[in-house]
Amino acid sequence: MSDPKILWKPKKSFTKASNMDAYRVWVNKTMELELDDYQELWNWSINHQNDFWESILKYYQVDYSGKYKAVKTAPKDMHETRWFEGVELSYAEHIFKNLSNENPAIVFKSEHHEFQKTTWKSLLSQTGKIANYLKSCGVQKGDRVCSMLPNSPEAIVAFLATNSLGAIWTSCSPDFGIKSILDRFSQIEPKVFISTNAYQYNGKIFSKIDDVKEITSSIPSITNVLLVDYMEGIETDLVSDSWEKTISGKEVELDFERVDFNHPIWILYSSGTTGKPKAITHSVGGILIEHFKALGLHQNVKPGDTFFWYSTTGWMMWNYAVSALLVKGTVAIYDGSPAFPNAYALWDFAEEAEINHFGAGASYYLYCMKEGMDFTKNERIKSIESFGSTGSPLPPEGFDWFNKKVNPNAWIISLSGGTDICSGFVGGNPFEPVYEGEIQCRMLGVNLKSYSEKGESLVNELGEMVIEHAIPSMPIYFWNDQNNQRYISSYFDIYPGKWRHGDWIKITERNTLIIYGRSDATLNRGGVRIGTSEVYSAAESVEEVSDSLIVCIDHEDGTQTMPMFVQLKEGIQLDIKLKQKIKKKIKTQYSSRHIPDKIFQVSEIPYTISGKKMEAPVKKILSGIPIEKAASIDAMKNPKALEFFANFKLE
Repeated sequence: MSDPKILWKPKKSFTKASNMDAYRVWVNKTMELELDDYQELWNWSINHQNDFWESILKYYQVDYSGKYKAVKTAPKDMHETRWFEGVELSYAEHIFKNLSNENPAIVFKSEHHEFQKTTWKSLLSQTGKIANYLKSCGVQKGDRVCSMLPNSPEAIVAFLATNSLGAIWTSCSPDFGIKSILDRFSQIEPKVFISTNAYQYNGKIFSKIDDVKEITSSIPSITNVLLVDYMEGIETDLVSDSWEKTISGKEVELDFERVDFNHPIWILYSSGTTGKPKAITHSVGGILIEHFKALGLHQNVKPGDTFFWYSTTGWMMWNYAVSALLVKGTVAIYDGSPAFPNAYALWDFAEEAEINHFGAGASYYLYCMKEGMDFTKNERIKSIESFGSTGSPLPPEGFDWFNKKVNPNAWIISLSGGTDICSGFVGGNPFEPVYEGEIQCRMLGVNLKSYSEKGESLVNELGEMVIEHAIPSMPIYFWNDQNNQRYISSYFDIYPGKWRHGDWIKITERNTLIIYGRSDATLNRGGVRIGTSEVYSAAESVEEVSDSLIVCIDHEDGTQTMPMFVQLKEGIQLDIKLKQKIKKKIKTQYSSRHIPDKIFQVSEIPYTISGKKMEAPVKKILSGIPIEKAASIDAMKNPKALEFFANFKLE
């Protein structure tokens, strides 16, 4: 089989001028090595893990107090690994080490707001005032601050202020439904709630005042509400503190509370197939050194570069993008629909903000491709150094569109990792070519393999993505997860002691990678992982619905279909009116992303003997795998229920 088409090959001058090559030269000199290319660098990083992670700490001149005796502990179980014990540091302190008058810290635009810049001086000033406000509310190290803010400068300020105190940040974007937010925030007992009064999407304004009231009345631990008047003319009788008054107050010096390397930095959420969303907790130090590596070496963000990734504050890519500030970059943020007021909204922003690194979900690029966008005569877009893609696999035709219609010299960084590590397991590097439809490399320090069902390492065969060794940005734990039960069952129940991520992957002989989508039952819509439990909660609250099952099918062209199957109460037939009722309930409780593409009626939902819905087997059957290979019939409560799916044709 011949190699796929090479879309991009770095010039020697580009590689030599890259951050990663400067790091390679430093490693060779410091450790008396002779590493010549990326593969040699990667091999060293996984065979000498302690040396590698310590090198990131030293190369990026991480400031800390205390001393460490070991880079990491060596526990029996991977999830118990702790890093650089004895060290205390601050993420926010490293951000503000980069104060500069040469470039803005943030550039911002929204559907409603004109293009604006936030200087480093202004970012420091606002962060100090919000930190002082949080102190006045009694916020201390370890307390939680929750946020429902749009992707605006206020969100970055609020996070940095929280972090400067050693407190723990958590966020939901305003488009989340009220139940979805309560399912998340109620787990962690936040002390202060920072919220927007409203947001705009696709030209429509949505007030959040009633939601703020319900959240504060439902979570008794919240003592103070800080409200941002993000949209004008929103009526409110809410008792709250004012963001605008707070930041217009007198200047306050910003101090930094250094915390243990393994102290929580934030809580992110990823929904599984049962129960409430997993409250994934990352460490300050782990995120700090992982993001130095990812943004600095793999994304090649240099001082003065403008880094953009289209996101909301409810997706881990927001957290990831903020770390461009760590490497002296400018963060570009956009709030609103990517297709309002027209399909070129993000591209117009890219020109205005003079973006160097442009990132979005793979589904967005496919949308642009289907819209027939052509930038071959746009010199500003063609000057963008790298295009990042994540969320779902970018198919070959997406790569081809970049090559033919955006820039034949574009460096396409296809990134895949997730909320679980708030970074990538696989991504780009400035040494090697980009092959059509393939991801360039396993990232440094990530010992990733493709496993068979028996746990054998595969090459050029489809297998489960497995990580064999711990990395610093793996969760320290899930919040309120007794004995780490959910943590262990999420990643370590298939291959004991090794992290199974839940993606189908193929590693080629060239050490490039192809990801074929999720191998588990978690839904994935445009990069946002959605737990089936949330969809079931909403659908089954409709009185006519007695049970339901939903899956997400990945197609070869990069598109997805998300069908739902409902078991209705006796005597009821599924019609258009009932379908609309179910969809409306799901959208109201959660978001439009949760809405199934089509809804079908079934006589019964398949279950295992232990009472678990069989999403993964149904997904396999709908993807063309025979029943006997897709499911263990002996372990089923109602085996005949699968016959419907075997005969079902997904149009």
